[in-house]
Amino acid sequence: MAGDTVITLIGNLTSDPELRFSPSGAAVASFTIASTPRSFNRQSGQWENGETLFMRSSCWRELAENVAESLTKGTRVIATGRLRQRSYTTREGQDRTVMELQVDEIGPSLRYATAQVARNPPRGQQPAQGQGQQDSGWGAPAGGTTGDPWASQDPAPTDEPPF
Repeated sequence: MAGDTVITLIGNLTSDPELRFSPSGAAVASFTIASTPRSFNRQSGQWENGETLFMRSSCWRELAENVAESLTKGTRVIATGRLRQRSYTTREGQDRTVMELQVDEIGPSLRYATAQVARNPPRGQQPAQGQGQQDSGWGAPAGGTTGDPWASQDPAPTDEPPF
């Protein structure tokens, strides 16, 4: 992707992602990310908001389906992708140009929230029986397997903090 303008944007979703399907069946999710810069005003001693950037964004295929299922209005996200310029003509005959973010990766910001991650099985494969939603995400049932030294149902009691 030489020559592409790659950007990372941090902001909040202004509405729930809209999931549609192209005539060929490819999923596409469209959404807007609102990003407001903040700066500290030393004279007033307070934080001030700058002008909000509203960036129309879209993603395709499995990413689009995951976004539509996982993210909702108000969610703070970190998105990275390619900035695209698109020109079109309105029904009234006016020429318009818009800038959009073609999202390659997106996820919730964990600065002010927590998230529970569930890994999807590879396309075309169904989860093994008994794994379903309880899957730890790494091909083992919740709680791990006997060959996994890090998986333990009941950790041994200790007087020391975990870290």
